[in-house]
This record gives sequence, structure tokens and C-alpha cells, in this order.
Amino acid sequence: MKPHPDLRIQKLTIGHEQAPLAVIDNVAANADELVEMAAGKMFGSVASHYPGVRAKAPLTYHQLVLATLRDLFVGYFGLAPSVRVTSCHFSVMTTRPEDLAPLQTIPHIDSHDSRELAFVHYLFRRDCGGTAFYRHRSTGFEFIDQARRVQYFAKVEEEREGPHRSPQSYINGDTALYEQIGRQDGVFNRMLVYRRNSLHSGCIGPEFVFDADPRRGRLSLNGFLA
Repeated sequence: MKPHPDLRIQKLTIGHEQAPLAVIDNVAANADELVEMAAGKMFGSVASHYPGVRAKAPLTYHQLVLATLRDLFVGYFGLAPSVRVTSCHFSVMTTRPEDLAPLQTIPHIDSHDSRELAFVHYLFRRDCGGTAFYRHRSTGFEFIDQARRVQYFAKVEEEREGPHRSPQSYINGDTALYEQIGRQDGVFNRMLVYRRNSLHSGCIGPEFVFDADPRRGRLSLNGFLA
């Protein structure tokens, strides 16, 4: 696998707390081949909160990400030069709103550790929604580290039973409990990189069409770095 010759990187920040965000367009030279590779995979449920099915990405893709973007991970996000991909999967969103668990109806984090990164590489061409970042209104938190963990999740439990509890749907914009503070469109062959402890969610609107076929559904490559 090779990087696209016209790879473009934007270095941005999220909200008041200025957590780093990178938007990388034209990631892979052979992005359509990644879609075809996914179509030949056996997808299944994995032990995570991801609302859909997954299949492992090949090590050649890990190598592409590290060879192409290591300087970004080190220079902009502050990771060590020994940064590695700790997990990476092809992912297709298939869980319908009525089947979501309570924590899947609000923004989430993937880790409390500010030294760990997440990335999502969009591999769909139709409008399947991008990714948004949020501020928890009652605490003002935009990321949840170890120091904030107990306070935040206690408040989440309290709000779950309150008058403004989240509806049984994907969050897709401002609510009484969360303010959307950033949003990036899901563009074919675009990657977002952000800290795993930033509050975020996929942008899944009420008209979203759920399709488990990687060629037609909301296919992405999702990974973690440390």
C-alpha cells in the first residue's frame, strides 16, 4: 500500500480546550482497493461499544499509516517516535437506533489516556455522515482524563434518569446535555486523527440507511495508536 501523491494535512484544534485534531485528505493511493478488500472479509461483532460489525485490517495498512503519518503523530500530538498501531479494524455501522445501549446515544471516549490517539479513515462515497466533537454542558468537559473520570460518569448516570435524558437515537448535533463544538464531513479517503479521550460521535441522522455491505454501507477503517 502506498500514500496518495496528493496527501493533504490540516492541523486543527477542538473547542475551548484546544485538543489537537488532524484532518488528512487523500490518504491512500489505492483507497478503492481497500473497499474491495473489506468486501471480501468476514465481519462480526467485537467486544467494543462500536455500533456495528468489524473485521481486522491487514498489517500492510498499519504500515501505511505509520510510514506516512509518524511525523504528525510525534510532532503535533506528542507521541513517542516508537508509536505503534494497537488496534485497527474495517468497520460498518449496522446498529439501528432502537438497539443502541444508553452509552451509545451520547458522545463517547475510547480511553482516558491523553497519550493515546484514535483515527477514522472514511471509505464511503455516499452521504453517511462524518464525526462530531462535543462539550458536556454541565461539567464543561470536552475530554475525559483520569482526573475527570469519576465526576463525569457520575453526572452521566444522574442525567440518564433526568428530564433531559438522551432519546433512543444517535446524537447528531446540540442537545440539552451536550454542545457540538466541531464537525468534520465523512469524505471518501479522508482520515481524522484525535486524542482517544475527546468526546466524539459519528454523525448519524434520522434518514441514515443501514447497510452491512462494505461497498454500500458506512465503511471506515478505525484504529488506535499509542
